[in-house]
Amino acid sequence: MARSVIVTGGFGILGQAVAQAFLAAGDKVARIDFAPEAHVALNGALDIGGIDLTDTEATGKAIARVVAENGGVDVLVNVAGGFTWETLEGGQISSWAKMQAINLMTAATITQIALPQIKQSAAGRIVNIGAGAAIKAGMGMGAYAASKSGVHRLTEALAEELAGTSVTVNAILPSIIDTPTNRADMPDADFSTWVKPEAIARVILFLASDDAAAITGALLPVTRGEK
Repeated sequence: MARSVIVTGGFGILGQAVAQAFLAAGDKVARIDFAPEAHVALNGALDIGGIDLTDTEATGKAIARVVAENGGVDVLVNVAGGFTWETLEGGQISSWAKMQAINLMTAATITQIALPQIKQSAAGRIVNIGAGAAIKAGMGMGAYAASKSGVHRLTEALAEELAGTSVTVNAILPSIIDTPTNRADMPDADFSTWVKPEAIARVILFLASDDAAAITGALLPVTRGEK
């Protein structure tokens, strides 16, 4: 039976790969994104653009539309997020609040609103995108790593909160993701060591599967490129 899947940040490179993977598996997929519209259309996807996921009212309306059109919510994948490299000295202190909003508060807000629907599922799944870089922050990574560390703590705390329910909560901790933006920012890097979005999508599909029902509260590193 087709599940109802939400992918936040679904218009981006990783979100698109995740949405495509679930569609290929026969699920109903809604992509919710801050951007007004997707640059790449996905046949069969329900696209909801222009949503600020830190706005509870807007997010609630988006969830209501997904429930009405796709019949509930079984799987929530929180891909929405952003990145900044900025040292504290000479940087903007507002960057810390921005990273918290984009990376942590988006996930916390939509998860709280969607949770009543997810708990009604026979096998509810929440998968967050954390970061390997949040395990130990390097120079210039403080604001980003702090926000992604918050995602890790959200994942762990919510997994314990939902112990005894049908819902599992896990997070993927990628290393550098092979995207056009990252290639442009780091043109001299060895791209073959970077993780492909499609590889991350396959791990997320596994965590959303029945085979992963015993896994919850995990922070799973996904770091292998294609040597």
